[in-house]
Amino acid sequence: MSKASQYKEVHQQINAVISGETSRTARFATAICLLSQAFAPRYYWTGFYEVDPHKKDELVVGPYQGTLGCLRIAFSRGVCGATARTGKTQLVADVHAVKDHIACDSATNSEIVVPVFDQSGQLCAVLDVDSTQANAFDAVDQAGLEAICADLLILV
Repeated sequence: MSKASQYKEVHQQINAVISGETSRTARFATAICLLSQAFAPRYYWTGFYEVDPHKKDELVVGPYQGTLGCLRIAFSRGVCGATARTGKTQLVADVHAVKDHIACDSATNSEIVVPVFDQSGQLCAVLDVDSTQANAFDAVDQAGLEAICADLLILV
């Protein structure tokens, strides 16, 4: 099965399971579980960082699978912060080449971070996927993850 087909299948699975679910935590946790299982071991760490409702310029760890994640990330720091600031996906082939990369786990070598917007178009979270492999993510991963993230909060 091609990677694009695999993303399409996981997307359909996520949508089927979360259909009608109103809890954002349940929706995010389900997406993380299905993504992690579908793309292991390439997906080493998979999780959401949510915009803190009390500190609008800071992300706080949400549902994830993998090693211990950073608890908080300021919008001004790292790859997740760049996604939060710009509202654009960050695709990083070599995290060690990123000057302000935050090393929550030194085993990470590449990463992709995708913004998640609520129904009003406001950033509510970022999806962070790390890999121990260098250059593990490409445009197919970006398109697949962006499609999944676009639906996470719309189908309620």
